[in-house]
Amino acid sequence: MPASAGNSNTYDREGEPFVEVDPTGRFGRYEDLLGYGAVKKVYRAFDQEEGIEVAWNQVRLRNFSDDLVLINRLHSEVELLRNLSNKYIIVCYSVWKDNDRQNINFITEVCTSGNLREYRKKHRHVSIKALKKWSKQVLEGLEYLHTHDPCIIHRDLNCSNIFVNGNIGQVKIGDLGLAAIVGRSHAAHSILGTPEYMAPELYEEDYTEMVDIYSFGLCVLEMVTMEIPYCECDSVAKIYKKVTMGIKPQSLNKVTDPEMKAFIEKCIAQPRARPSATDLLKDPFFSELNNDEE
Repeated sequence: MPASAGNSNTYDREGEPFVEVDPTGRFGRYEDLLGYGAVKKVYRAFDQEEGIEVAWNQVRLRNFSDDLVLINRLHSEVELLRNLSNKYIIVCYSVWKDNDRQNINFITEVCTSGNLREYRKKHRHVSIKALKKWSKQVLEGLEYLHTHDPCIIHRDLNCSNIFVNGNIGQVKIGDLGLAAIVGRSHAAHSILGTPEYMAPELYEEDYTEMVDIYSFGLCVLEMVTMEIPYCECDSVAKIYKKVTMGIKPQSLNKVTDPEMKAFIEKCIAQPRARPSATDLLKDPFFSELNNDEE
């Protein structure tokens, strides 16, 4: 007998059992983890309506103790993801708060080849042209976020939350859970993110969407060198010191292609000197791709 989508207690008893089903009965979660972060676990799941595999993201609210403001903000930010529509941004299908289990759940699309960090380590021989293609797609996603009304800053862009569909060579930005909707002022005031990728002005708690351009530059650096920027530092304090003093990561010295190096340096320049995503898309760095498209 086929599983009826209307019944929230639907389990696929013949095959792999669902350990949890969403309130509508459409999405079923399996036991196996696809990944996890400090506050979030990502499970493999299934969309019974569309017949596709999806990712079930679960944020445990206990981690935020009784900070209702933060919980409500998290919920509204995840809600916002549902309204985003761009082929370089991970699609969010559904969001709900589970008060009994004390978590927020959201269903997103799943990419076939995992994240860009793992993918790049697996495929060590990649042409400069392929790296440019990935970079351009990430920029297209950033341009969409930054020109959105209100403006959205990702704030935690790095190679572990850029995801890959390897069969078509497509990359997508994910993990927008830390995204800040900053509205008209384009300024935001909280410290969040991954230290190695954080722009110096993030530490001063006064920044704009240009922090994403800085992080993007370091993503390109990681794509090229397969090293996490500032891996020479053994503590967050040391990273902070170097970043705020304007000392660039050592791995930049390993970039032998002068065009690539100049492009990365442009992205990690001082905030006012950093080009926007729109400007970078017009950069001669991408001219060979643009010529191919034409």
